[in-house]
Formats: sequence, structure tokens, C-alpha cells
Amino acid sequence: MSRADLEKDPHDVAAMFDGVARRYDLTNTVLTAGQDRRWRALTRDALDLRPGERVLDLAAGTAVSTVSLARSGAWCVAADFSLGMLRAGSARDVPKVAADALALPFADAAFDAVTISFGLRNVADPDAALAEMARVTRPGGRLLVCEFGTPTWAPYRAAYHDVVLKHALPAVARTVSSNPEAYLYLAESIRAWPAQPALAARIAAAGWTAVGWRNLAGGAVALHRATRA
Repeated sequence: MSRADLEKDPHDVAAMFDGVARRYDLTNTVLTAGQDRRWRALTRDALDLRPGERVLDLAAGTAVSTVSLARSGAWCVAADFSLGMLRAGSARDVPKVAADALALPFADAAFDAVTISFGLRNVADPDAALAEMARVTRPGGRLLVCEFGTPTWAPYRAAYHDVVLKHALPAVARTVSSNPEAYLYLAESIRAWPAQPALAARIAAAGWTAVGWRNLAGGAVALHRATRA
């Protein structure tokens, strides 16, 4: 079993995701009670993609999110630094690239839109990754970060942290995941992640404008939108 810690060493994180790749999509669907499909559709809608636009789906994993984005008619490429995840999604008919979020192998202003879902939290330097995403996005292009957030209602927030993350999530992972240890890191990383206003400020500091967010699942998940300056 392989897991990372909150230092987020890239090799450890990549090895951890290699270990969960085989049953990653199933585990996500079970853990979210099927809401992962809805969140992918909302991400696509929030980006307002048009046919022919170039879209980078960063931390795309098995590329299930990339396929959803491509339904818009845009040209979408899946990028991830876990080769195991990319291999697990090899049957999905979208371009795939092994890539590090801190040193993307793309030219400046190469994309009309960039999105990262539940991946920014796993990068060793999220601020540098946000700046790198800005570099590869054309002026006026869009960013969509779908990430775990902080529930807005205090009783729900307490139950989410004390019951869901500490007990329910690990229990479900032990049943369905190919690497349950990885989901202990998942719970820890969610608890340590900044709340929505703080993340929005970091996105703005990385060169993005018109930053805003929409809470989902009572704030346990949030869609952060921004425009390239």
C-alpha cells in the first residue's frame, strides 16, 4: 500500500495515485454517491466551452473528466503526472500527456481554458501551479478549479470533518479502493485545505482576474472560476 503525506512529495503522490488507479473511478462514484458525474457536468457548463476551443484538463487521472469536457465539441487534452492513472484510462479516446503541474510541457497561451478537478490540493506548490496554468492560457481565457471546500453551515461542517472524513470515508475506501491507505491522505489533505475565500485570493495572486466560486454539496465542494488577465 502506498500513500503520500501532507509534504506532498511528487514521487510519493504519483506512486499513491498509481496505486489507486485500477478502481479509482468506481471509488469516486461510491464515495460521492454518484455526485462526481454531476460535478463533471457542472464544470463543463461553467467553462462555457465552444467547439474548436483548446482545453487543458490537468490532473485528469483516467481521463473520465476529459471525455466529459470533450462533449462540448472543444479539443481537450488530459494531463497527469501519474502514469498509472493515464494507463487506466487508455481506452478513453482523448489525447493524453504525462505532465507536471509545476512545469507544463506546453507553450505560452496555448489553451483557451484550463481546468483541474480535485488535483490542485495534491500539488506540492499550488500557487506555482496556478501561475503555470495562467502561463499556458491565452489572455481572456478561463480557469475552472473544482476542489474540496469548507462547508458553510457550522453543524454540517463539524459533522463533515468529524464523521465523514474521519470515519465514513476510510470505511468506504477499505471496501472499494485498490489502495485504501491513500484515502487516509485524502481526508487529511481536505482538512488542511484552505476555505473558499482563501483559495480565491491565491488564484487572484497567481495572475487570474474575475475570481469567484459556487458552492456545491453545502460547500464541501466548490467550483472556482477565473479569467486570464
